[in-house]
Amino acid sequence: MVRRRILVIAPHADDETLGMGATIAKKMHAAEAVTVAIMTGHGAGVHPLGSKAIWDTVRAEAKNAVVHLGSPSLQFFELPAVTLSEYPVHKINQVVADVIKSIDPHELYLPFYHDLHLDHRLLSNAGLVAARAYLPTSSNIDLVAMYEVPTETHLMPPAINTPFTPNHYQNVSGFVAQKLAAWDSYKSQQQSGFTPRSPVALEALAILRGSEIGVEAAEGFVIIRSVTS
Repeated sequence: MVRRRILVIAPHADDETLGMGATIAKKMHAAEAVTVAIMTGHGAGVHPLGSKAIWDTVRAEAKNAVVHLGSPSLQFFELPAVTLSEYPVHKINQVVADVIKSIDPHELYLPFYHDLHLDHRLLSNAGLVAARAYLPTSSNIDLVAMYEVPTETHLMPPAINTPFTPNHYQNVSGFVAQKLAAWDSYKSQQQSGFTPRSPVALEALAILRGSEIGVEAAEGFVIIRSVTS
């Protein structure tokens, strides 16, 4: 039997955990081959947010975080974080296409197309461009789905763009603790108080999504394409 290959496109380190950390843990438990591709970093040249040390810190946290998720393969790329809107679209598309070609996934997970963060939207678009069903490099992809990231997915006003409405769920009962442990590794990305990124809010979202399908906990997705052989 062919081991299923899963590719998670994460705009920034922590998006993979916030968006679908429990699903990653579940898939690793099932012995699926999961790759997390963190697409942005300091990039070449001077970055307006500061030195490369900022990304060195969060990348070290990412390496610790994924251990709690079952140690999926972790890859880092150097598209310039937060400034992707000023970067040539064809170059963004090429980097994502190259990742998809190298992994040749059966399942592709992207950030939600209407997230507030422009990096998320541009990388989601790049994933859709690269994963067109008729392309030879996409022939093995039987599922393309988008995940939700607290503080990004639900901050785009629904009157402006289509809101995130799950049409696919992963029952992650028993895996939420791993997600929370992974999130605890991201010390530099956490916010104090009751915010969408707080552990209690992450657990509450998992319970909410679980209640929508009658289980203890779930993570929700929007399916873009599903192919049955």
